[in-house]
Amino acid sequence: MIPRDTIDRIFSATRIEEVVGDYVSLKRRGANLIGLCPFHDEKTGSFTVSPAKGIYKCFGCGKSGQAVSFIMEIEQCSYVEALRLLAKKYHIEIEERELTAEEQQRQDDRESMFVVNEFACQWFEDQLWNTEEGRAIGLSYLRQRGLRDDMIRRFHIGYSPDKSLFSVAAKQKGYSDKYLTNDSQNAPYIGTGLCIKTEDGRLYDRFHSRVIFPFFSRSGKVVGFAGRIMKSNDKVGKYVNSPTSPLFEKHNELYGLLQAKQHISRLNSCYLVEGQMDVISMHQAGIENVVSSGGTSLTKPQIQLIHRFTSNITILYDGDKAGIKAALRGIDMVLEEGINVKIVLLPEGEDPDSFARSHNANEVVDYIKTHESDFISFKTQLLSEESGNDPLKRSELIRSVVQSIAAIPDAITRQVYIKDCAEMLSTPEEILSREVATSRNKQKSESLNKRPNSETQQTKNEEREIRIESKTIVFNHNMQNLIQLIIRYGEQVVFVNENDEPVQCGEFIIACLHEDNIEPRIELHKTIIDEYLTHYKDENFKAEDYFLHCDDNRIITLATSLVTDPYPLSRIFSHQSISENVTQEVKPQTDADILPQITQQLLMEIKYTIINEQLEEMQTLLKQAQADNNWEQIRSLLSRQPELQAVRSQIAQALGNRVIQP
Repeated sequence: MIPRDTIDRIFSATRIEEVVGDYVSLKRRGANLIGLCPFHDEKTGSFTVSPAKGIYKCFGCGKSGQAVSFIMEIEQCSYVEALRLLAKKYHIEIEERELTAEEQQRQDDRESMFVVNEFACQWFEDQLWNTEEGRAIGLSYLRQRGLRDDMIRRFHIGYSPDKSLFSVAAKQKGYSDKYLTNDSQNAPYIGTGLCIKTEDGRLYDRFHSRVIFPFFSRSGKVVGFAGRIMKSNDKVGKYVNSPTSPLFEKHNELYGLLQAKQHISRLNSCYLVEGQMDVISMHQAGIENVVSSGGTSLTKPQIQLIHRFTSNITILYDGDKAGIKAALRGIDMVLEEGINVKIVLLPEGEDPDSFARSHNANEVVDYIKTHESDFISFKTQLLSEESGNDPLKRSELIRSVVQSIAAIPDAITRQVYIKDCAEMLSTPEEILSREVATSRNKQKSESLNKRPNSETQQTKNEEREIRIESKTIVFNHNMQNLIQLIIRYGEQVVFVNENDEPVQCGEFIIACLHEDNIEPRIELHKTIIDEYLTHYKDENFKAEDYFLHCDDNRIITLATSLVTDPYPLSRIFSHQSISENVTQEVKPQTDADILPQITQQLLMEIKYTIINEQLEEMQTLLKQAQADNNWEQIRSLLSRQPELQAVRSQIAQALGNRVIQP
């Protein structure tokens, strides 16, 4: 845990323009700075940095926040990790004391495993560079594969020698068997699996006699390893991986993501290859937006991980039959995630590793751009060659392509592909559209049938909640306007009560909501209100500063947006007084000058919205009661209706019949 005073020092020292400037070229425009957004592809800069407020916002993709949230977003790291990066940038020391024995014992398994993995990674690297066996076998092999020393160091490749030297070194450092092994007797899957325990209790190294490729998390922590054997042995596999643990699940990891993430985000494109050497060779050739599925078939978690950085994937496969089949298997999963996918088949006999080593970066990129094809062209051409003029095989081809199109979640994208497919296959567009719709309905039905009854009911509940949420868009809009006032002016006094006590804006808004039993329907709005109530009496509390620099990135993002977006004053008041029946021109200097009026206006609007919802719900219940001949309920509903209508009329009159809709 970083002490609060240290966090305050980090915030005080941090300059948003300097932090963003490390990643984005900024130009002065008035009081602000502007540049190309690092989070989406654009040609005209819409990414604005405000040094005065210490925030950024992209008016293209909507990303916003302050320095910590910017680091979290671009580095894909946690809040604490972002603070550490900023502390390092501004030379602020974060004091960390050595844990006591009791605290060390309480430290959770996950953190202990990270410590063991970090030690192992450094130990393997040391063995590669600083031992005779490591240089003669491991380093020699890597250099024979054409890797430069800087690439070997960049990816922290290491070597595990023969015998059980790592186990001995780890035990000497005091690491326990619980975290060195992967013994389910301790707890399911707890432990790194770096060592294997024999029946007599001895440990030996899982990765002995292998070159080691570590896997890193997005924030740079070692989560697992892959080891390539250096000795010919038909009894064991060429590669061995860390076993499943709380840190590592091979099918969820992408090799090289740590080194590639910034390049993927900046270029808004990712090249996906199969093996570790493919990644390193591509990086060495100067192509750095590339990651690997780690020698396994592409999985949905891996695709989702890439999707956090880009919506554009180009998959590079070997040009042999195995590579072609792999390409076909991966297409539909990528499409289901709403990602734009391109396929590139390399020349026969080549893989990304060999191709990158025999070509420079420009040649590799030119080949990819020349030979990449969208999945329709790729799949249609490939299957057309197999089907020939056989009507049945051609029919199977069309169904296969239709199934892929049906996997695309976006309706407009589906329609574009349907049109292209119709032209390529000389098939009427209407027929393909009908088949795609049928395939989508079938996929949805199969998905529901595979779920347990409880999950099916949960899905229905979720769908019902979505329908309810769609009816409350006006309520949520008005509530967000109130939240905007709390964030901007929460600490400002709006009036003095009968006890001569000042009442703050946020305090008044929340009290009014509680008095009328009005609760926010969005969890984040509730969280902001709770945070305000917890801190509004703190000494020197300023709502805007607090919400822009808290430790909840969701709050930071919303607060930044509400601070940077101009409050729609003219849309609410049209520069007119609402306190009199006669329209009267006023010229308020700022929102704060007429804060009490704004607050009362929005509170009335939200009440008006709720009463409208209640009347609408009453009409629905009334129809149902009439259908059921439930006369008692009908009488009850009809007796309540005039009261609600009267309240609505009163509020409408107070609002001057100018109720604001979003």
